[in-house]
Amino acid sequence: MKTPWIVPALLGAALTLTTTVTSQTQAIPRMSDGKPDFSGIYTAPSTVNATGPRGNLIFNADKMAPVKPGAEGLLYQPRTGDARVDEPRAVCLPSGFPSGMLYILPIQIVQNPKYIVIIPELQRAARIIPLDGRPHREGIEPSYYGDSVGKWDGDTLVIDTVNFKRWILDDYHYTDRTKSRWHSDALRTTEQLRREGNTLHYRVTIDDPKIFTRPFSQDFDLTLRPDWEEIGLLEYVCEENNRCAGGNCRESDAQ
Repeated sequence: MKTPWIVPALLGAALTLTTTVTSQTQAIPRMSDGKPDFSGIYTAPSTVNATGPRGNLIFNADKMAPVKPGAEGLLYQPRTGDARVDEPRAVCLPSGFPSGMLYILPIQIVQNPKYIVIIPELQRAARIIPLDGRPHREGIEPSYYGDSVGKWDGDTLVIDTVNFKRWILDDYHYTDRTKSRWHSDALRTTEQLRREGNTLHYRVTIDDPKIFTRPFSQDFDLTLRPDWEEIGLLEYVCEENNRCAGGNCRESDAQ
């Protein structure tokens, strides 16, 4: 006899849930083509649900795939006293990707229907990524940031990058002062970006078959900061403090 209230209550709950989901969906700014607009200045990526040291700057041990037998020498480079190996940025060499994306400085995104441009304040190394689903370029030399192409999977942007130089993987050298962590020239990365309110959910997948037994992923969140728009990214100029004339530099010279 007391059950008639259940149906209206359930209908009310369903209506509230639908309204909430709809309002969240409508809250995402969109481009003229209907795709989510990621434009703006964001905080540096912050690790989501990872254990181990230093949630930013590096890939956490609990997320990384096992290293192939015999590949430890490709992943880990012992300290040499040469800053070009121990910390290449100390001699103004590029941070590269993915290392440059994980640093503790802001990141700006500029977007139109044809391209998305991701600009870390670190070294102002802009990645200009086409969004039309084109294939990777052929016949170009490997680079620090690789060759990136993007496509949409619903409201998620997927960026595929290949053709890397062998270079530093992350900032592990600040966690373990005895060695740095590198990727091989076989690296392939897949980035997934999805916006929810002022949060940009960012997942990067590392696939390096010369080093790891399988691909692995780690999740990060970036927070939109509209209040930083007025100042914008600050200029990052390394050459003004380059103490290693001619590139012949020991780590002690760069400090």
